[in-house]
Amino acid sequence: MPPPPAGDFFNETQWAVLRALLDAVIPPITAASKVKDVKTEYGIPDGRLQQLTSGADTKMTGAPSADVFEAYLADRPSNDPNFLAGVCRILCGTPASARTQLGGVLTALSTRPGSFILTGYVTPIQDQSIHVREAILQSWSKSWFGTPRVLFKTFTILAKVVWLQTNPLFKSISGYPDVPVNWKAGKTEDFAFLQFTGAETEPAVLETDVVIVGSGCGGGVSAKILAEAGYRVVVVDKGYYYSPDQLPMTQEQGSYHLFENNGIVTSIDSSVNLVAGSCWGGGGTINWSVSLQTQGYVRREWAEEHGLPFFETAEYQDCLDRVCEFMGASDVGVRQTHRGQMLLDGARKLGWDAKVCPQNTAGKEHWCGHCHLGCGGAEKQGPAVSWLPAAAKHGAQFVEGFAVDKVLWDESSGVKRATGVVGKWTSRDAKGGNVGPIEDRKTRQVVIKAKKVIVSAGSLNTPILLMRSGLKNPHIGRNLHLHPVNFVGGYYEDDVRPWEGPAITSVCTSFENLDSHGHGVKIEPTCMLPYAFLAHFPWRSGLDYKLASLRYRHLDGFISLVRDRDTGRVFPDPVTGKPLLDYTISPFDAAHTLEGVIAIAKILYITGATEIRPLLPGVEPFVRNKSDGSKSDGGSGGLNLGVTDPEFVAWLATIRAAGNSPPTAPYTSAHQMGSCRMSSHPGAGVVDPKGKVWEATDLYVADASIFPSASGVNPMVTNMAIADWIARGLVADLKMGQ
Repeated sequence: MPPPPAGDFFNETQWAVLRALLDAVIPPITAASKVKDVKTEYGIPDGRLQQLTSGADTKMTGAPSADVFEAYLADRPSNDPNFLAGVCRILCGTPASARTQLGGVLTALSTRPGSFILTGYVTPIQDQSIHVREAILQSWSKSWFGTPRVLFKTFTILAKVVWLQTNPLFKSISGYPDVPVNWKAGKTEDFAFLQFTGAETEPAVLETDVVIVGSGCGGGVSAKILAEAGYRVVVVDKGYYYSPDQLPMTQEQGSYHLFENNGIVTSIDSSVNLVAGSCWGGGGTINWSVSLQTQGYVRREWAEEHGLPFFETAEYQDCLDRVCEFMGASDVGVRQTHRGQMLLDGARKLGWDAKVCPQNTAGKEHWCGHCHLGCGGAEKQGPAVSWLPAAAKHGAQFVEGFAVDKVLWDESSGVKRATGVVGKWTSRDAKGGNVGPIEDRKTRQVVIKAKKVIVSAGSLNTPILLMRSGLKNPHIGRNLHLHPVNFVGGYYEDDVRPWEGPAITSVCTSFENLDSHGHGVKIEPTCMLPYAFLAHFPWRSGLDYKLASLRYRHLDGFISLVRDRDTGRVFPDPVTGKPLLDYTISPFDAAHTLEGVIAIAKILYITGATEIRPLLPGVEPFVRNKSDGSKSDGGSGGLNLGVTDPEFVAWLATIRAAGNSPPTAPYTSAHQMGSCRMSSHPGAGVVDPKGKVWEATDLYVADASIFPSASGVNPMVTNMAIADWIARGLVADLKMGQ
């Protein structure tokens, strides 16, 4: 990790207020009789602490000793420099305007008038006892007004994410390992990345046939096809390559090195958080191996409603099959995790459709469980393991650490013709990493001249690059789909060790067409790395959250993933130029997501979960009585009522009553699509049916940004198949001299 940023965007008072709030989220808890300072210690009755200490072994396998358990409760994260550095890094990555707004809130809370307006107390919040600060957070979560609810969400998510990433006691007690047990680094081809020496005052110049901006799923497929056809190819990416022996990273390291914006991209109204890859191999380096092909009803929609008949052809099916075959995508050898098996078992018992998810692991079991932080075993056949090495064997060249500024044009004929790209290259540091001081690293402006340009920078960055390059099509950045998800967790008596095994090994499809027009939800298991799941657990109190997290090894997590009908947009930050996200899930799509939450709860109940927690505010957990598995209606011969048990049905009604309205309810997206969508004519989208940008010549887009609408399945295979089609078409154009 690099040295922590200075944090000078906040003054000393603002930081003091922020630390006081974070301490209230994850408080140091001790016996009331031992409390010496109510501002820094959270006291609970001695008897309650003794009860918790003596009963810890009834809640979890491998319960800690009394001393370790009490140390875990008493731990204060803000005493940990790593925790504070993590907070600072996340805040540094947020838009300057958002930091300014947050700083204003922190300043207000530090004053008597501001504190009274925001908390109802005259005493500034940093001078309150930790109990009062907790009560303030709880009141914000239930406020009738939007601002307090957003503040509650902001402070609690920030504290939980960084605590889960950095706290050594949580890791040791829960059993979570930073690397898989029996980990062995796999082998891949080394990339001979181009280096640029010489005078820094003059730009370095390369010439090639095709330059590809982005090394992810679309860029990797395109590079292989074009290089194999005999054309000179240069692939550039702002991210850096990490070899299998550097993977998987820790949660903290992975967030910084592998993901866009330190792992968190938040919509401007704080209603949804995004995760997107930003490293060599892009999303294919950090995705979860799921290899689902585009479904028939989506293909028909794209063909009939968007005027793109290619998607119903056998040629498109050939593209799908070709990319799946190359990376070994199949359901052979997929070993079910506990949560994957529970989904299959629960769906069967409820009469729902479910199946095994194909993985791009070439038939290997692939049990590492940490692929979200990079696949150390190199079994996941992502771009950096398969597509790009194949391109290298046919002469493709690569540049890491190259942030493209804009596409270059020749407009001498009156038409924009792409002639290459220009940007800034930043070398690795003296130790071969990318965390050394920037002043000690070589930088160089680089111009790459090319006959054709392919932009594969992803649905967040591709539209920004096109805008920055001067394109004016009003559809650029619009029509953004996210597949937003709600989470549900369930505790089992079994030691499920949720960090083991692939993130997603099965899928339930019974709710994918709730409107009879292809919109609904998939139910899937989800990634169970601590910060990826537990950070979204509803925060009710500091004690409840620490105790819930302690039982992590008994927890299964699931997502209700909606094929969103309604859209948002991406646009550049006016100060930094980075992508800003304007997206709020619509009531239509939120209603579908909630149906998935209800369905997951039923799966958890029917498979014997002892406690069910929808990750929604205002919903109390359902805690199962020992007798629940054999409840009878009293008049039907002692029938097992299953999900028709009246107590459970009544609890499901509380979920519907609480709802999942944004911005309070947590939504997350790992799938960004459609911000430069493909269309049958220039008035409806950004690229034509062959991926060519309508507004220019010799410029193509090949990534998920060109999806006509949401794919409805994990988008990797759809992305790759369309890139396969576009790259083959480009080969034909080059052969014809076009």
